[in-house]
Amino acid sequence: MNKRTEEAMRRQALKTLSAIALVTLLVSPAPAQNGSLRERLRERFASRMAEPAAPGATEHAYGPRPLQKLDLWRAQASRPAPLVIFVHGGGWKRGDKNNATGAAKVTHLLSRGYAVASIDYDLVPGATVEQQAADVALAVAWLRNHAAENGIDPKRIVLMGHSAGAHLVALVGTEPTYLAAAGLGLAALSGVVAIDGACYDVPAQIATGGNFMHDTYVQAFGSDPARQRRLSPVFQAAAPNAPAFLLLHVARPDGVAQAKELADALTSAGTPVERQGFAGTGLRGHMEINRSLGDPAYPATGVLDAWLTRIFGSKP
Repeated sequence: MNKRTEEAMRRQALKTLSAIALVTLLVSPAPAQNGSLRERLRERFASRMAEPAAPGATEHAYGPRPLQKLDLWRAQASRPAPLVIFVHGGGWKRGDKNNATGAAKVTHLLSRGYAVASIDYDLVPGATVEQQAADVALAVAWLRNHAAENGIDPKRIVLMGHSAGAHLVALVGTEPTYLAAAGLGLAALSGVVAIDGACYDVPAQIATGGNFMHDTYVQAFGSDPARQRRLSPVFQAAAPNAPAFLLLHVARPDGVAQAKELADALTSAGTPVERQGFAGTGLRGHMEINRSLGDPAYPATGVLDAWLTRIFGSKP
């Protein structure tokens, strides 16, 4: 064996050991002092899983601040089209409308005759979660107010979000003050789609979610139990709510528990809700459901299509 071959084998071994170490950090329990390292690894992995959004959007400002912007893809339709508004995730402190939407999702929704918007919003710690929910509501109001020139049917609008975005759309869909501040009622929405969210019950998520995201949750929601409950869709789910909800999730134990709790709260309030689980665990499953939604071969796509058809009607 020559020296070049030995060196190549040594480098490959180091790569393999590094990969094993990374996977171990991502999937195994870790003490609290390793939380920040795990957070950085999580962010790096999430950025690799993200995809650029589909081309063809126009950017619009829905408010005066730099992050109060949205991308809009107009439907190729001869009459006003239903609109799906996507709210990105990122732990309330990162992410943006350009890389978190997923090209498959946008392309698929456009092929179904829907218009699509993806919004940015102000991020923690520069903004509070309350301000983020207000941004979501303000974006809804802007899109309704500019529906005519953009070929949108203002009476058929669905909010959709992934991860932290799932929490935000669920909060806006259960706590009427956010839409009210933007001059709207909950009836301005046709429904809400929450994709693999957590923190529907903030106190429970902080208590049981482990060290991996603990600092992120506390940064976003603070330590005041009353504020945590105010920002929990589960505790805001008494009527009135948005007209209908679809909760999609993978097999992460905390995500399953949180989605079930929200579904039960909505059902108790008389709000129609459908909850569907899919294969996938850990961070990879959490990212994959967002990345793959819109792929006709991905099981959640058919569930979403059927639900949107019921909500919007069979013809765009």
